[in-house]
Formats: sequence, structure tokens, C-alpha cells
Amino acid sequence: MLAERAALLATLRDEMAARGMLEVDTALLSPAAPCERALECLAVGGAGYLVPSPEHGLKRLLVETRRSLYQLGHVFRAGEVGRWHNPEFTMLEWYELGGSMQDAVDTLGTVLAAAGAPALGRQRTYRAVFTDTLALDPLTASLDDLERCADAHGVTPPEARGDRVFWLDLLMGLVVQPRLGTQGPEIVTHFPADDAVLIALDGDDARVGQRFECFWQGIELANGAKELTDPRLARQRMQREQDVRIEQGQAEPPIDERLLAAMATGLPECAGVALGVDRLLALLTGKPRLAEVIPFAWPAR
Repeated sequence: MLAERAALLATLRDEMAARGMLEVDTALLSPAAPCERALECLAVGGAGYLVPSPEHGLKRLLVETRRSLYQLGHVFRAGEVGRWHNPEFTMLEWYELGGSMQDAVDTLGTVLAAAGAPALGRQRTYRAVFTDTLALDPLTASLDDLERCADAHGVTPPEARGDRVFWLDLLMGLVVQPRLGTQGPEIVTHFPADDAVLIALDGDDARVGQRFECFWQGIELANGAKELTDPRLARQRMQREQDVRIEQGQAEPPIDERLLAAMATGLPECAGVALGVDRLLALLTGKPRLAEVIPFAWPAR
């Protein structure tokens, strides 16, 4: 598997270079961390946090270089151990200047094809996927509607939370997602804006963000978006996420002031994608779990 892994990494780098992207190497240890409620970062004593994504560093370099960039390397998430999760994993993340959300989807399709994956299959909105699968409109459903839908599909929440984001994520992860990408990689676009932080909202419908995810065999393989460039709005959203984290008893990492300062000097219009390389390798080689493609996988719990 080491040879297959090396070949995939080389292919990904070749594809990035062919698109004129510069490979950069951002810090793995940061004094701040993303505030998104869905992320739990690994704190390192009093030194800071191991980054769950190179996004903040890449965006600071986008401001400085004004050119398309990528990073291929390790990232870290707290508490993620399982069949398709490891606390340390390999991510390819890139940002193309001037790109739209659809441009990012198209680039992802090209990258996956170069790696040997099937061509991208159908593309639907988050709203359409929920309507098709659950006969539920995720943009208008009340909390009661979401709870009833979860109960009807045998979904019992691990704890009670009166939050739309929580219930939508639960339904997506446990009911909708396993049915996606069964015939090849599938794209779901325009996720609800409730938890958008550094993502631009849709110009025609502010209830959704210009964000997409790619699923293959029921596994989330990649996500991407048209990126937010307004530092004031970014700060407001970060503070909103901090407030939610406090309410839910989560750790409260400091807001990344260096990112906001860089954005204030002018983050260029861009679209970004984050691709899980270990998951891609497992799916390409028919392996049923990440531990079979990661040389130093974390012990199963």
C-alpha cells in the first residue's frame, strides 16, 4: 500500500502543478483554531492547536501572493477514531483565484479522474436531496418537523439539542449520506447557511451557502465552496459559532485574528476544495477502512 499511496500523492501534485497552482507549506501548530461548532481541535498544552485544516494559513498566503495555492499534508481532529476517521489524516486543500463554486466542482472532477476515480455523477442541491430521500424541505422544516422525521427513520439523538443545525446534520449523516454516491462520486450543493462561517452565501437565496460536498459509496470525500471575503461578516459568524460552542459546553478556541487581519487587507475572490486523501485511496483500492491505507493508523477504540 505504500507504493499505491506514493503514486496517488505524486498524481495529485502533478494535477495541481498542471493547473498552475503553487504548493505551499503552512504551519501545523497555531495559536488560534477554527470556531466551527462541528470541529474539535487538538490542543497542545499551552502552545496552541494542531490545525484541522490548512484553510486559515492558505488564505493568509492568498492575500500575500495573489495566486492559486495548494497544500498536501497532515491535519488533525480531536476525538475522530473509527472506520473512516483517524485523528491524524492527509488532506489536499486548494484555492483557485476567481473561481466559482461550480468551477471548484469541475476542478474536483478533473482531479478525481486523474487519480483513477469514476467520473462525477449526478449533482443535486441539498434541498433536493432531502426532498427526494426524506420528503422533507430542510429550508422550511420546523424543529418539530425535523425531530418527527428523525424518529420516523429510527434516529435517536445522542443528546437533546434544540438546534436546526444539529438535527439536519444528524439526518444527513445517518439517513441521507449512506445513499449517496453509490454509482460513483456524487455532488450535493447549496448547504443551509445556518452554520456557514467562511463561505459566501448564494446571491439568489441567502438561506443557502455556495458550498458543496462530494460523496462516494456513502462516504464524504471532499467539500468545497465559494469563499467569503468580507472580514466583518467573518468575525460576526465566528462569534456566533463561539456562542454556540459555549452553550453546548464545547472548548472555546480563540478567534484567529491573524486571518481576519489578512482578510481586511483584501482576500481575493476564490473558491476552495478540501479532499480527504486517505479516504480517496481506500475507495480507489477497495479497502473497507482507513486503517488499511494509513501506515500509522490510530488504534481502534
